Amino acid sequence: MDTPSFVDFHDVWLAYNDELLAKGQYAVEAIDLKVGEGEFIAIVGPSGCGKSTFMKLATGLKRPSRGTVIIGGQEVRGPLKITGMAFQAPSLLPWRTTLANVLLPLEIVEPWRSSFRSRRAEYAEKARALLASVGLAGYEDKYPWQLSGGMQQRASICRALIHEPKMLLLDEPFGALDAFTREELWCALRDLQAQRKFNVILVTHDLRESVFLADTVYVMSRSPGRFVVRREIDLPRPRDLEITYTPVFTDIVHELRGHIGAIRRESGKPVGGPAEVAP
Repeated sequence: MDTPSFVDFHDVWLAYNDELLAKGQYAVEAIDLKVGEGEFIAIVGPSGCGKSTFMKLATGLKRPSRGTVIIGGQEVRGPLKITGMAFQAPSLLPWRTTLANVLLPLEIVEPWRSSFRSRRAEYAEKARALLASVGLAGYEDKYPWQLSGGMQQRASICRALIHEPKMLLLDEPFGALDAFTREELWCALRDLQAQRKFNVILVTHDLRESVFLADTVYVMSRSPGRFVVRREIDLPRPRDLEITYTPVFTDIVHELRGHIGAIRRESGKPVGGPAEVAP
């Protein structure tokens, strides 16, 4: 018997305003997606294809013009509290320490806000443990300007996870980092997700990143964005960085690159038809 999907997009279309809707100009169209509980998916595609729009739909920041979005068994009608988000820019508050930045969601969002003062020591201990799990033990009292870019992004991910969300949404979170630091953070995220079993939706331009981290990679067409390729990544877990140098890994990356190259060669023509499931 099929298990219920944790994320379920059913024929989702989005136009950003009524004028565009009246003209039939959509940012994304005909999005159908089912994601199992605890699954890690990545979304790749050319710039401007609708990847970030998809993220807004998944968080409830935007509601679809047509279709339904169901997450955790509930239709999304507004911003979700069961998700955490991290972006390319860490956006840590410069006047707060690393620990205070990580605690911020518990301080300002209900239901944690009501008990923050009485349970602050408990929450702080939880934040310290989370920071230690990504290699930031000893940096709790440092300010953002005292941290490297990679450290700031680790802290940002901890902030997104402090309230134990069921789903983590990542929008180009490692794009501004050097290659070595980026790979370090891949491993940190890999370990966190394996331990905590939360769902992840990762938007990225880095095909190696998507193949290393995800269970399934989706390729979006040019705008209006729709999923045109679904590629299951059947590499064994846990994955070590050494796998990124193997022929099987490289073949998958090249396959995805070929799909995106084909989309680019369409020169803006709409890419339609049913989703292709790559072998």
